[in-house]
Amino acid sequence: MQGLAEGHRATVQARSDDKGILGRVALVATMGGLLYGYDTGVINGALIFIQRDLGLTPVTEGMAASALLLGAGLGAIGSGPFSMRIGRRRTILLLSVIFILATLACVLSPNVASLVAARFVLGVAVGGSSVTVPTYLAEVAPSGQRGRLVTRNELMLVSGQLLAFAFNAAFSVKWGDNPEIWRWMLSVAMIPAIALFIGMFFVPESPRWLVAHNKIEKAERALKRLHSDEDAAIEIRELRKAVDEDAATRRARPSRLDLGRFREPWIRRILMIGIGIGIVQQLTGVNSIMYYGTQILTESGFGQNGAFLANISNGVISVAATFLGIYLLPKVDRRTMLTIGLCGIVVTLLAIGATSMLLGQSTLRAFIILPLMAAFLGFQQAFVSPVTWVLLSEIFPLKVRSMAVGISGLALWLATFAVGFLFPIMVAGIGLSVTYFVFAAIGLANITFTRKFVPETRGKSLEQVEEMLRAHRVRES
Repeated sequence: MQGLAEGHRATVQARSDDKGILGRVALVATMGGLLYGYDTGVINGALIFIQRDLGLTPVTEGMAASALLLGAGLGAIGSGPFSMRIGRRRTILLLSVIFILATLACVLSPNVASLVAARFVLGVAVGGSSVTVPTYLAEVAPSGQRGRLVTRNELMLVSGQLLAFAFNAAFSVKWGDNPEIWRWMLSVAMIPAIALFIGMFFVPESPRWLVAHNKIEKAERALKRLHSDEDAAIEIRELRKAVDEDAATRRARPSRLDLGRFREPWIRRILMIGIGIGIVQQLTGVNSIMYYGTQILTESGFGQNGAFLANISNGVISVAATFLGIYLLPKVDRRTMLTIGLCGIVVTLLAIGATSMLLGQSTLRAFIILPLMAAFLGFQQAFVSPVTWVLLSEIFPLKVRSMAVGISGLALWLATFAVGFLFPIMVAGIGLSVTYFVFAAIGLANITFTRKFVPETRGKSLEQVEEMLRAHRVRES
């Protein structure tokens, strides 16, 4: 039976590939991931010019970098109810409008306060897309393609960061004597934001969202656009069964569920695991490099333009590592990938800290730290980041998926905000080496959490994952 099921999944995947629409849908939706990456990465470099133009202290520098992250927490939690009520597609469409308007407000900001406010609003769109796009992709994809399709969003994210690093370097080399060049750096994000807005008019709504709202005929039409007629009929039957079982549960225990579906113990447990997965991804310290990499390289011994150009290598490594992650996802268990990535991260964090402690500011120190940063990002982007968003899109049942992914995303973005805001303050107070030793200690705790609590979901349909986790079988593979 298992062989037949695997054969059927392979057939589903092949037929879906023949239709080709999944690739086009993913390309459009993951423009949200590209914007996520660009808007978070562009500050790495732009801060140097913002400081010259507007004047920044360590605290206001942290706020300028991390205001977006605080807004992203609000966007992550707020997008859940929106996407459940109005649909995944229309939510992404609304987020694209916020991307456009907030980017324009950032570019025109006359002072630090207005820039921080505009970056906060931009963060609402970044956070909303960070949870809505992976959820949408997971719900339109067959199980055989889900990992790779969801991970395309991570690929677009790191591609957006690479584009930000490249544009920052180009602007710095060409117009580095103009302190307002940061406005042009930020303005580039308007292009993918407009592309996302236009493209979302031409993609279908999530079939699973349509079934959950009893729009069966529309769900069938959407599935037939995405898959063959036979596969669409099979998926509709599975979805109807899941919805009917949920309705029966509500009738059997109305007093519990009237107070909220999260009162079911197994759902609360999975929610806590989802929150932990989100926090683990960020407390590696990855965004100390993604947001402050240019400053770290400058302080390590590179000149300004040299730091900008060297930082591009971090973006290239992130993209290459994400391709590796996409390749490994169907072949390696999720929990194993997380463990490998976190172990590699701890080692590189210790090496960065030791190098910073033993060597003074010099070209030698700069050329040692650069490959260590690249190694860190390789482990993060190949093994940790792709698995994080795939797991968050997989582990929650349909009836709470939007809200649960939003809550987990809120935890992730609050952790990101903490790293982004506190990093320059910690470096100023305790130094770069001790700061990275702190991240390494947190990494050891992350490994323990992953091995003990993270469930294994590879090769299962979303409905099979729900059945497994309802029975508290975390390590089933």
